[in-house]
Order: sequence, then structure tokens, then C-alpha cells
Amino acid sequence: MDKPTTVLITGGTSGIGEAMVRAFHMQGYDVWFTYNTGAAKAASLEQELGGKRVRYFRLDLTQMDAHHQLLQQLPASPDILINNAGLGTATVKKMSSDPDEHDRLLIQVNAVGTLLLTRAILEGMRMRDSGRIIFISSVGGGINIYPGFSLADGMSKAAVAFLGRQLAAELVQSSIRVFTICPGATNTPMFSTSTLDHLGDDERKKVIAGLPGGRLIEPSEIAGIALFLAGKPADVLHGAVIDASLGLGVNPAELKK
Repeated sequence: MDKPTTVLITGGTSGIGEAMVRAFHMQGYDVWFTYNTGAAKAASLEQELGGKRVRYFRLDLTQMDAHHQLLQQLPASPDILINNAGLGTATVKKMSSDPDEHDRLLIQVNAVGTLLLTRAILEGMRMRDSGRIIFISSVGGGINIYPGFSLADGMSKAAVAFLGRQLAAELVQSSIRVFTICPGATNTPMFSTSTLDHLGDDERKKVIAGLPGGRLIEPSEIAGIALFLAGKPADVLHGAVIDASLGLGVNPAELKK
């Protein structure tokens, strides 16, 4: 890389977010990442990766002014924005015992917060007429529908995929590129908490065996896709909503086998 490029990754302390922080850092990017409650993990990750080229900032997307607070902390407008922070059906239950509040939080964090932050960061990209925006959605909602899937969770992920496509349409004559990645069942703390942790060993093995390929996707695999999308060869994919589910998006019946 001739010139350091800054990438802002929301939700960078675990799972896919952490994998992207590590991958972009390894490739020479200046990485800024956010956390909400995991301050100790954020500090540890920054220290491990070397400090100067890795910085962390707090971002609480449950708050309507979170994007304003973050922009006041950032050293500059990032060249690349990766919207990864989000809630799942299990993680949201740690924040409230009210099912109605679960739905509100899922929509607020996954969809509304992502919209507001993207719009704020986009201002700097428009001024430069350059930049990349990558959304992390989900195969559930972003690509396909699954009986029993949380309504609010699916709605929020569908909204993210729509946002990516709509922005891409509006920016098609600019030099700003927009992409959306829709992972399937990924080996992350969020997926474990929502799907695997309450199962016995035999049940867990059966669920994983029923997935396409008989395995979970690794966070590093999604990070590799994001790295590719950050590069010039990905320009032709502008507006793409990428099914990164090992085939679960095109054959959801695999789950029932």
C-alpha cells in the first residue's frame, strides 16, 4: 500500500468485527474500531496490535446522537466505513426483559443507528469523491427468509441490505463504492449465544452437521471478503449484496435435513 488508508470498523472487539480489525491491520491499514461495553477488550486489542495504527472509540448505537459523539472523537473522516456493529436475538435479551423493547433495540441499533452513522460519514466521502462503505447484514433478512426467525431481527437485517443497494444506486456516478456482505452461520460469540450454547454436545454437532458444508463459517473468511471489497478490483461489484453463507441463502432447506 503506497499510502496508509483509514478504515472505521464498528463493533470491532469480537467475532467478525475483531477478525476484520486484525485483517486490515495486517494489510497495513490504519484501523479505527468501536466498542460499546467491552472497553477492556478494546484496550487489549489496541495494545496487542501496536497502538499507533490502531485506535478504539466508544459507540453506543442505542443512542440517537451516537454518530455525532463518535465523529467528534475521530481524528478525521475515514476512507472506508464498515458497518458491523449489531445486536442479535440473544444479545438483546441482556439489555432488557421486555420483548417490545427487544424489537425496538434491534431496529434502532441494527438499522437506524447504522443509517445515521453512514449518512454522517458519507459527508466526508462526498467532499473527497472517494470512499468505500461495507455493510454487514445477514443471510437471514438480507438474502432469504426462515420460519421462526425473529421478525425484528430479520427486518433490521433486510433494512441494512436495502440501505446498501439504495446508497449504491444514488452513488453510481461517484467514486464511492458500496457493498453488503450477508454472512450465514458464523463461529462467533453472538451465534453461539443465540443458537449453540443452550444445546447439548450431540445436538450442537447435529445442528452444525446440518449446515451447508457441515461446518460454521470462520470470521476470518468474512474478513477476507471485506478486504477484497476494500480494493480497486472490487469496483465492478458496486451495489452487490453478497451471500456469504456457504449456500444457506440459496438452499435454506439444508437446515431441516
